[in-house]
Amino acid sequence: MKRLLPAATIFLVALCLRPAITAVGPLLPQISAAEGLGETAQGLLGALPLLAFALVSPQVHRLSGRLGMERAVLVALLVLAAGTLVRSYSPDAGLWTGTLLIGCAIAVGNVLVPAIVKRDYAADVSRATGFYTAFITVSAALASAVAVPVADAVDWRLSLALWGGLALVVAAAWTPRAGGPVTAEPGGPRSDVAVWRQPRAWLVTAFMGLQSTCFYVLVTWLPTIEIADGVPERTAGVHLFLFQGMGILGGLAIPVLLREPERRSLGAVVASLPVIVAVGGLLVAPGAAVLWAGVAGLGQGAALVTALTLISLGGRTPAETTRLSGMAQSLGYLLAAAGPVAAGVLAERTGAWRAALVMVVALGVLQAVAGLAAGRVPREARV
Repeated sequence: MKRLLPAATIFLVALCLRPAITAVGPLLPQISAAEGLGETAQGLLGALPLLAFALVSPQVHRLSGRLGMERAVLVALLVLAAGTLVRSYSPDAGLWTGTLLIGCAIAVGNVLVPAIVKRDYAADVSRATGFYTAFITVSAALASAVAVPVADAVDWRLSLALWGGLALVVAAAWTPRAGGPVTAEPGGPRSDVAVWRQPRAWLVTAFMGLQSTCFYVLVTWLPTIEIADGVPERTAGVHLFLFQGMGILGGLAIPVLLREPERRSLGAVVASLPVIVAVGGLLVAPGAAVLWAGVAGLGQGAALVTALTLISLGGRTPAETTRLSGMAQSLGYLLAAAGPVAAGVLAERTGAWRAALVMVVALGVLQAVAGLAAGRVPREARV
């Protein structure tokens, strides 16, 4: 029990990895009105954290090698708290600078959490991944749900800034873990090179990037799309909460198909189908938006757990897992960063959201293909 409780604090860190991002989508109409942002600029704002993920992720193993994984996580939590304040309350370019800091901080957590989970929960990585993804999804959904009510009660700046308080609380809980000696991680530069040369690593990266692209397009634009169809602003925020809340169920259910190697290919395809169905539903029956939000949420939760499980199981050591995580998240989020921007550009140029939704359906199909291929790679070819 004494060892279990400190290990469980990694799930508290997971609570901080999405709210600062997912609170933005429901508030985009208010932010754009206050800051004078068009659809393309709003898309860039949604993409900026993903660009930070892409730039920072490959360097995280260097930071953790110097500080240790626990201390690197603590630094990331403190930077995350600072970034939320800068984004809300700094003048002029503060909105963009703070968003960039937030992305850099979350990138460190994104890379190190799978490695720490693999180290601390080696006996059942897929189940532990499902649980920490549930923590991610709960906090992400809560941030979406309360964003507009808090903004209406006070203003959008406080609605975004309050998640810095959560990061500080979790940093305090994490501090005892960061006080130990820094130990060298097993593995070295050769494992880093091997990861980039492994076919399966590229397939995992493709799956990670495609599922992230679908998620961030929807989490950034779904409220705006619904509002354009006549859904009230608060209702659209509730639908985004449902989208992310249903991800908890999808994330907790999919490990059943991921525990056995021969079933992971099926699991990846099953995780990809709901988004294809849901976004197709938004195209042909937008009046049932609440249904499609729930279906898409099931798929996004399942796809995230699948991607992170493939990453966690892909490395032979925590250090190698960190490198694979850095590769998959760097290139994957670089792809994902284009999603909100592309959707915004398509909407601005066509005057509607249909083209953007068609794009998401196509990405979902590619995601299923990538997952099918990643799951079929023989055991001996795995990273």
